[in-house]
Amino acid sequence: QVQLVESGGGLVQAGGSLRLSCVASGSIFRLSTMGWYHQAPGKQRELVADITLGGSTNYADSVKGRFTLSRDNAKNTMYLQMNSLKPEDTAVYYCNAQFRRFSSRYEYWGQGTQVTVSS
Repeated sequence: QVQLVESGGGLVQAGGSLRLSCVASGSIFRLSTMGWYHQAPGKQRELVADITLGGSTNYADSVKGRFTLSRDNAKNTMYLQMNSLKPEDTAVYYCNAQFRRFSSRYEYWGQGTQVTVSS
C-alpha cells in the first residue's frame, strides 16, 4: 500500500519558518518525482515545488528565494524548508509522488498538513 505521510505544519507568525516533511513508501520514493502542492480555501491546488530523482528542483515564482526543497533518498523523505513566511502562504500543503512505469503514469497524494501564517 502506498503511503505519503506529511508532518511539520502549524501556526507561525509572518517572517517565521517551518519545515515540512513527507515520508513515502520506499518503492514509490525511489521511482518518483516528489513535490509539494498547496491549496488555499476557495482556490485550486497549485504546485509549490518539486524535485526529480536526480535532485533537480523547480519552484513556483511566489516561493523562489524563500523555500528550499530537498530529498533524502536513504530515508525516503522529502523536506520543504519554508522561510520568510507570508500570510498568503496559508494553505493546506500536500505531498505528491508521481512516476511513469512502462506506458502508465502513477500519482499519489498525502493527506495534507495545514500551514497558517498570521500577520
